[in-house]
Amino acid sequence: MLLPAVLVTILFAYVPMGGLAMAFQDFKPYDGIFGSPFVGLEHFRFMFEYPDSKQVILNTLIIAGLKIVFGLLVPFAFAILLNEIRMIFFKRVVQTLVYLPHFISWVILGAILTDMLSSEGIVNQTLSAIGLQPVFWLGDGNWFRFTVVVSDIWQNFGFNTIVFLAALAGVNPSLYEAAEVDGASRWRQTLHITMPAMIPIAVVVGTLSLGNILNAGFDQIFNLYNPLVYDKGDIIDTFVYRTAILNGQYSFGTAVGMFKSMVGLILIVISYRLAAKYAGYRIF
Repeated sequence: MLLPAVLVTILFAYVPMGGLAMAFQDFKPYDGIFGSPFVGLEHFRFMFEYPDSKQVILNTLIIAGLKIVFGLLVPFAFAILLNEIRMIFFKRVVQTLVYLPHFISWVILGAILTDMLSSEGIVNQTLSAIGLQPVFWLGDGNWFRFTVVVSDIWQNFGFNTIVFLAALAGVNPSLYEAAEVDGASRWRQTLHITMPAMIPIAVVVGTLSLGNILNAGFDQIFNLYNPLVYDKGDIIDTFVYRTAILNGQYSFGTAVGMFKSMVGLILIVISYRLAAKYAGYRIF
């Protein structure tokens, strides 16, 4: 039963790794991997000397870092609020509504946000109606970062809440009953019972998220950005797409992508060690 999945993984995940050889070649499509000249670490050296590379890495770290931090805090807080709801039907309705955006493609969400946040969109029309200045959401670099982070959290916080609700499901109800008998308010119960029960899983999620510090979300950025915000919104993945696919610099794009993968691997190993040490989380 595992054989088809193993074959697909080998075919689409491991065989293409042979293409990493292009990072060390002056790759020409008509010469192929075996015929292109070897240039060693030339593309990696050029990557660090290229003016745009440093800004792209910085953009990626800022956007991904903000997504990780707020992508952890918002589900954490929302799970606590949802846990306080006693009307089961209302609780289920809210859960369903906040989960739904996670299953919508960024192709669709990107089109919706582009329309809503345009100069004549509903958001700027509302700002104008209440006497505020319209905002160039997708044309100003700083506002673009804000829009990217907020829209990503809106799409995923409901789905990410599941893991915290699962942690709360394991809390012994007798702890709340004992606290109530002792005169503890709902806030005290949340502070001394609910939050401590969630902190271990929050540590695990937070440390393992470090491995994604260079993954700022290609689908989202690609569907929202434009040349006006390249200086603040261009990330490694979109940079590789433009240089390697659109401009035909296959070797340089492969070198940048390989650098990102190596850093990601190191961070994943570090985050796994931290999760094992401080939260007792182990896979093997």
